Amino acid sequence: MKPPPFAYRRASSLEEALRLAAEAGEDAKFIAGGQSLMPLLALRLSRPSHLVDINRLQELGGVHQENGALRVGALVRHATLERSPDLDGPWQALREAAALIGHYPIRLRGTFGGSLAHADPAAELPVVSTALQATFIARSASGEREIPVSEFFAGPLMTVLEPGELVVEARFPAPSPGTRSVFEEFSPRAGDFAFAAAAVVLAADDGGRVRNAHIALGGVAAIPVRAHEAEAALEGEVLTGSAAQEAARLAAAGCDPSGDAHASGAFRKELVATLVGRALSRLREER
Repeated sequence: MKPPPFAYRRASSLEEALRLAAEAGEDAKFIAGGQSLMPLLALRLSRPSHLVDINRLQELGGVHQENGALRVGALVRHATLERSPDLDGPWQALREAAALIGHYPIRLRGTFGGSLAHADPAAELPVVSTALQATFIARSASGEREIPVSEFFAGPLMTVLEPGELVVEARFPAPSPGTRSVFEEFSPRAGDFAFAAAAVVLAADDGGRVRNAHIALGGVAAIPVRAHEAEAALEGEVLTGSAAQEAARLAAAGCDPSGDAHASGAFRKELVATLVGRALSRLREER
């Protein structure tokens, strides 16, 4: 299929991109990797009047650590995250999730900010961003604002971004000492959309007791969700096999996924228990 007609402009700076989007009106869209937008255009599920190409905006690239915190630019490609040597320990889930996105040619083009703005319920990076408590920096011609990840996703393929507003960066707060993170998902074949996914982040004190446990689930609701009951059950406990099993059970019990042509809701709940249990087992074995 062919996309509907649109005007195309390539920006050479962030300021120019935001100005072009503002001038084009509420039907304008930004394009970088295009791995999500182009299929929507081909199916005519999206009909922008203007596309503003931001691929040349080098200021939106780069992965940086500052005072323990992490900053990821919107134009960082999935393959860059996958290969980044700095993403270990507390940030390991980012690298693991990026490696599971589509196939390698997609990861070479797809961008971090594009995945967030697309807001697919089965996407990997929104789940990890939820577990790592990211804050997104959004810019428009009228100014800048910070959006906590807990307020960013509004529904399937929907965010709180306003017309002409662009995610330029994600900021992840400095973790407490000893924090580690992992990511698990299940898909029928490598590169397929996941039926369910789990990102688990936690730290342990000198006695091995869990602190600051964060468990985020994907593919089981309209947006990424936190497994708060499972997190509470882990807090202050030594991460034994039985503690991990109970947290996995609570994570599954606390979600209510719907079924579709690919998997039933009951199957997705079982997957949540398996994936959370697997993630916690990995964290227990690697400590």
